[in-house]
Order: sequence, then structure tokens, then C-alpha cells
Amino acid sequence: MKKTAKSDTKAPAPAPKNVSPAPAKKPAPAAAKLAAPAAQRTAPPAPRAAPAPAAPPAAPAPKAKGSRVTLIAQVDVGFGNTLYVRGDEPYLNWSRGLPLGNISTDRWEIVLTGVERPFQFKFLRNNEAWSAGENFSAAPGDTVTLKPVF
Repeated sequence: MKKTAKSDTKAPAPAPKNVSPAPAKKPAPAAAKLAAPAAQRTAPPAPRAAPAPAAPPAAPAPKAKGSRVTLIAQVDVGFGNTLYVRGDEPYLNWSRGLPLGNISTDRWEIVLTGVERPFQFKFLRNNEAWSAGENFSAAPGDTVTLKPVF
């Protein structure tokens, strides 16, 4: 008896059904094409506001009370030294001096503003050595030129 081998082959798959392509979609109306999704819409531009009115002119700055006093000392205090002034005017005091600006080898100057009353002062070399003699005095509006001696 002859044995027959069982076939491992499977039956062929059935033929696919005839599938026709889906009908084409109709184009959307023109208005629908222009409308964007809500997330993509932007707010219409805001109407332009009229320019803001110009600010009123600023009031002039208040002037400092009092007047200027210019103190000039004609003295050569030596190379590397500085001339200071102390006094009883509001910007000055007797315990700490203000330095004068060196204009030339023998000319020192400081301008005090807002001086309201006469005051006394004295020069110091390097804010340590007092000038000889009595205190000097000045009044609002003065330009005082002195020759202190050390």
C-alpha cells in the first residue's frame, strides 16, 4: 500500500472583491475655504487711538536758596599737598575739611552754593595744619581771594 503524504500547502486565498475608488469629495464653498479654525483666528486690529496729548511743560526747577560764594586761596602748599577749608557754613564744619580744586601751582578754588548767611572759615594744608592768624569771613554772593600763611 502506498502511502500518500499529506500536503502542507494551504488553499489559495479567495480573490479580492472588486473595490471601486471612493467618490471624490465636492469642493467646499469659497466662504468655507476662507474661514480659519477658531484656534488660528486672530482678533481684528484695534482701531488706532488718537495720539496722547503732549504733557504740559515742566515747571522750572526750584532755585537753590541762598547764593554762591567763591573762595580762592593764592598759596603754594608744595608738590603733593592739598589745601582744605573748614568753617561754620552749612557745607563746612570745624571738624572735617573740604578740599579745594588746584587751578595752578599757587591757586586753589572752591565754590559753595546755597549760602544764606555770612560765615567764618579757615584753610588747612592736607586737612591737618591750620593757616596762621584769625578766621576769614565771607557772605552770600562774595568772591574772596586770600593769601593764607602756613
